[in-house]
Amino acid sequence: MSELIKRENEVLKEMGSINHSIVQAKITGMLLNDERFTPAVELSLDISQIDISQFGLKAKEELKPDVCLYQGRRQLSSPDDVLKMTEMPLLAIEVLSPKQTIDDILAKFKAYFALGIKSCWLVTPAIRAIAIYSQPSNFKTFGMNDTEVIDEIMDIRLPIQKVFGW
Repeated sequence: MSELIKRENEVLKEMGSINHSIVQAKITGMLLNDERFTPAVELSLDISQIDISQFGLKAKEELKPDVCLYQGRRQLSSPDDVLKMTEMPLLAIEVLSPKQTIDDILAKFKAYFALGIKSCWLVTPAIRAIAIYSQPSNFKTFGMNDTEVIDEIMDIRLPIQKVFGW
């Protein structure tokens, strides 16, 4: 398989969908209202500080969570923008797209935790569920029968009906 076809397949695998996009926007919007944090979408995280190959990921220089959350309110970087953040966020959120596998996301979570990220969310629009990971093998799942998604590490509570309500 040519290198070009391999790259095209990787791009297709990472593409979102309408459900992916809407859920990502809704979660980001709700987190924007929390004065304790600054959310960022598709922010490149510099992963050069660890050997990422141990997690079976193809990335070499960066990972991009769908949404990540930093402590405190932050202003735009002036005037020089930052292309890759060396400071890791507290929270990384991945929304499962139709072309991704859960194993792909869980491998990213292992890397995120090794980088010092405190909490990871796996959002699955197809089944309207969110799994909150406090460690690579420790998680709690919330679905439409729950009233809230509760991240105890981050002290965040979001109404699940607003995340998945269309």
